[in-house]
Amino acid sequence: MTDSAAVPPSSDGGAPLGPGGGSSPTGAGRVRRRRRWLRYSAIAAALLVLVAGGAGWIAYEKLSGNITEDSATAAELARYEKERPTVLVDGAQNLLLIGSDSRAGANSKYGRNDGTQRSDTTILLHVAADRKSATAVSFPRDLMVDVPACRKQNGDRIEPMFAMFNYAFEVGGSACTIRTVEKLTGVRIDHHMVVDFDGFKDMVDAVDGVEVCLDKPIDDADAHLKLAPGRHVLNGEQALGYVRARKSIGNGSDTDRMDRQQRFLGALVEKVQSSGVLLNPTKLYPVLDAATSSLTTDPGLASLRGLYDLVRGMRDIPADRIQFLTVPRQSYIYNANRDQLVQPAAERLFTRLRTDAPLVVSKETPADVQAETDQSTDNGDGSDISDEEASYEEGEYDEEYYSDEDGEWDDGKPGAGPSASGSPSAEPSPTPTFRGNTARQDACG
Repeated sequence: MTDSAAVPPSSDGGAPLGPGGGSSPTGAGRVRRRRRWLRYSAIAAALLVLVAGGAGWIAYEKLSGNITEDSATAAELARYEKERPTVLVDGAQNLLLIGSDSRAGANSKYGRNDGTQRSDTTILLHVAADRKSATAVSFPRDLMVDVPACRKQNGDRIEPMFAMFNYAFEVGGSACTIRTVEKLTGVRIDHHMVVDFDGFKDMVDAVDGVEVCLDKPIDDADAHLKLAPGRHVLNGEQALGYVRARKSIGNGSDTDRMDRQQRFLGALVEKVQSSGVLLNPTKLYPVLDAATSSLTTDPGLASLRGLYDLVRGMRDIPADRIQFLTVPRQSYIYNANRDQLVQPAAERLFTRLRTDAPLVVSKETPADVQAETDQSTDNGDGSDISDEEASYEEGEYDEEYYSDEDGEWDDGKPGAGPSASGSPSAEPSPTPTFRGNTARQDACG
C-alpha cells in the first residue's frame, strides 16, 4: 500500500502526480502553460510588428528627409500668379524636370565650381488626365526664347530679354525657367524637380545599370567613356558620360545629344518596369534613396507621399505610351550655333499638351514638319540659309547673353530676333506626328 504522503506534488503546485501519471501535467496544467505560451507569442509578435513598423517609419522619414524643398520658387511664382497660364484640363499633370550642371559638392570633379549652375537638360513631362499616356518634351539649351523679368539669387531683378533658354536657369533658377517655359508653351507647370549629376549616377547604379546599343564606337576622354559598337550595360558613371557627351558622339549637335538622352531615359523606364522594381521593396528602396537624395522639388513633391502620388498615377502606363520628343527646332537664322522653333509645328505640339490631346511619335521627321522647316529657312529669293551661311550681324542686338558652349559670356548680343513664342493657340487637329521615340523602342532595333 502506497503512502499518500510520499506522493510528490505536481511541479505547478496542483494535484499530485498519481500512479500512471508519470511526468505529464494534468489537463488544468496544460491549459495554463498553453495560455502562457500564447501570451508570450502575442507579445513577441507585437514586438516584431512594432520593430517592423518602426523600421518602415524610419525608412519613410529618411527618404522624405532626403528631398530638398524649394519653397523660394513657390513664393516667387506666387508673385506672378496673374500672368501664369490657367489649367485647361482637370487631372492632367505637367512636371518640369531640370538637370542641373552645378559643380558644387560631389559634382566638383566634373569641372570648376564658379558658384553658378545651368540647366544641362530640361524636360516638360505631361501626364494625361486618364493616366494612360505620358509625353516628355525636351528643350534645347541653345533655343532662343523670350525670358520674362525674373529675380536673381541675390535679389536683383533682370529685365525681359530675348536670350538662350538656359540663361533663365543661370540667372533666375527654377522659378525663371518655369515662367520661361510657361510663356513659351502656354502650359501651366504643376510641379518641378531639379536633379544633379551625382543623383543621376546613383539612380542608374541602383537599378544595376541600363542597356544601350551603339552603332559606332565611343572614345571620349572628357566623358571618361570608351566603348565598342554593340550592346552595353552602362553603370552610373558611364551613363552620365553617355548622356552628356556632345562633340564626340553622333553629329556633335545638341539635338543629337537630346535624342540620346531620351533613348536612355526610355531604357531606364523600361528597366524599372520590366524588372519588378516597383513591386519589390528590396529593389525599390535603393532606387528611392538614390532618387530622393538628388532631388530639389516644389513643396507639393517634397515628401515621399507627394512622390508616391505622382508615381502611382504613372506606374500602369505601358512603355509604348511613354513618349519622348524634342520641340520642333532648327538653326537660328542669325546664328547657326543657336536654335529657334519651327512654326507652326511647335504650336501644334504645345496645343496638344495644353488640351491634353493625344499625339504620335516617329523615328523619322514627319513630312509636314520637314516642309515647315524648309519653308522657314527660305530666304525669300528661293535660296535656303544653310548652317554655314547663317550668322548674326553686329549691331542687331542690345544685350549680352550666355553661351554654354565654353562656359563664358559671348561677345555677341541677343535681341530683336524673331520671337520664339509662336502663333496663337488653335483648336486641336487630327492626331499629329512628331519626331521622337517611346520607352519601349529598342535602341538596337
